[in-house]
Amino acid sequence: MFKPYGCVSQFRPKPRKNKKLLGDFYSFPKDTMAIGRLDLDSEGLLLLTTDGMASFKVRDKSIEKEYYVQVDGIITDEAIQKLQAGVEISINGTIYQTLPCKAFKIEGEPSLPSRGRNIRKSKHGPTSWVSITVTEGKFRQVRKMTASTGFPTLRLVRVRIGNIHIGNLLPGDVIALDNLNEAHTC
Repeated sequence: MFKPYGCVSQFRPKPRKNKKLLGDFYSFPKDTMAIGRLDLDSEGLLLLTTDGMASFKVRDKSIEKEYYVQVDGIITDEAIQKLQAGVEISINGTIYQTLPCKAFKIEGEPSLPSRGRNIRKSKHGPTSWVSITVTEGKFRQVRKMTASTGFPTLRLVRVRIGNIHIGNLLPGDVIALDNLNEAHTC
């Protein structure tokens, strides 16, 4: 599924929350669960399954998760090198050193659907895009990583999990995969 901006990565609402849920976009089978999550402000590829073992396998550190990240300012080579080496972020009040990752500046703007809500006005300064590929998934990790290098995240879109790429999906689109182990691109 291409999880849209402003959608919660869950099926049951928490009390007093009036947010869109995954089930608002498609009639999923009973006991469907998200494999990993994307926060309310993040978008992109979200795998869903009814198989707990598949969920466990996809969340393994051997599976890469790639994000396209729009950051505030023109990201520097120094910031990219810091991201690649791993940076210190805070997880539940404890300092955590992220694992080394793949990161590179994306020239221009990637081909992504519009978010539907402006990030901000261009008069507030330039932005740039970076690809960040991680194998771990701590709470708001990629956002914390870019902020730690001085380039806060403005937009975050997960474009790939392992061999499964978001391809031409649009926000809210859902397609069925026969087998996560055999899936290569959507």
